[in-house]
Amino acid sequence: MTVKQLDTAPGLGTLYPKAVLGGLRKNGGDALPDTEYVRTGVTIDPAHLAAYDRVCGFRLDDEVPATYPHVLVFGTQVALMTEPDFPFPLLGMVHVANRITQRRPVRVGETFSLRVRVRDLRPHEKGRQFDVVSELVPEGGSSDEAVWTDVSTYLRRGSDGSGTSGEAGGSGPEQARKTELAAPTPDAVWTVPGDIGRRYAEVSGDRNPIHLHKLTAKAFGFPSAIAHGMWSKARALAAFEGRLPGAYSVDVRFKLPVLLPAKVAFTSWRTDGTDGTDGTDRDGWAFELWHARKPKPHLSGTITPE
Repeated sequence: MTVKQLDTAPGLGTLYPKAVLGGLRKNGGDALPDTEYVRTGVTIDPAHLAAYDRVCGFRLDDEVPATYPHVLVFGTQVALMTEPDFPFPLLGMVHVANRITQRRPVRVGETFSLRVRVRDLRPHEKGRQFDVVSELVPEGGSSDEAVWTDVSTYLRRGSDGSGTSGEAGGSGPEQARKTELAAPTPDAVWTVPGDIGRRYAEVSGDRNPIHLHKLTAKAFGFPSAIAHGMWSKARALAAFEGRLPGAYSVDVRFKLPVLLPAKVAFTSWRTDGTDGTDGTDRDGWAFELWHARKPKPHLSGTITPE
């Protein structure tokens, strides 16, 4: 594997035009680059964390929500996926799933090395999918084990790598016409404002046009701007604050997009069982996010102690 050292965070302002050009030049491939991007000296800005907490519904604390480091690694992910040897255009991919594992709480004041790589290009019924793996490793310690790992699964739709850009498994507008199961009774109903895409873009750097404005979203086949999938995941995770262990995994499948503005219904329930090997208690949670007035699921997820 080739290791590429980054001295600073990649500039997303220059990467997005590069992503657009990649959409014109790239037409798929059979191999992912065997490259790992590494950036050292990564710290958490308390003001940025506070802004993220407010947008996503977390309380202000020096303990970082498990979803927050995703915004720290996002620019490096984009940098890797806009390189010439990456086979697919960035704007043609669909974020279908995300799994975050926190092995202990991450806190303000720590310094980390950040690592990003891609792996496991494989078939999918609607095209091909692969994983983007990101890790945070504490600096100054005796171990190089990651304390936080993020695995984002992306789908490139179509056998030739063509398809609608979006953020949910099969999240194009044609999916909205499919009949879904009846939604369960919600624990809460949340109002999602029309500007949440722009507000989350400010703290995350993810300025995909499908999230920013109705007009730019329409250019990609959506009737209105849609919420970021990682905002929806973070907002759901915030509902569990005060009930989570120090080490856990939160795994989400993105389904239908949240068309802005929106009302969404959140429901959760306890799960129980063992890990199937040593009898360790694996009690956790399952949760779903639904359209508040129609039987359409936006995401489903689980929280499992590590």
